[in-house]
Amino acid sequence: MLRFPNPSRSYDDSKKRICFWGYDSAIEVSFFIDIDTLKLLSPEMSDIESGFLETFDDERDHINAMASKVYREGSNRSYSYILLAADARK
Repeated sequence: MLRFPNPSRSYDDSKKRICFWGYDSAIEVSFFIDIDTLKLLSPEMSDIESGFLETFDDERDHINAMASKVYREGSNRSYSYILLAADARK
């Protein structure tokens, strides 16, 4: 079962995405959500790093649910996943 006990997240400006982590037992799984996907969740989001992180925090429950679903449906049980706009609409 995937859990998100660590509230840490970071913004990667070079790739325009936020990284966060989940855990499946002792295995750490990295997740990335791009800025365009965040804008779908919050169209009024500010276009600066603090706005991206604030939106992520505001939408954390939804984003964690998206990540859990993508992880559950993943066929390769990778240790890294990218959440895309299509995942936000599911």
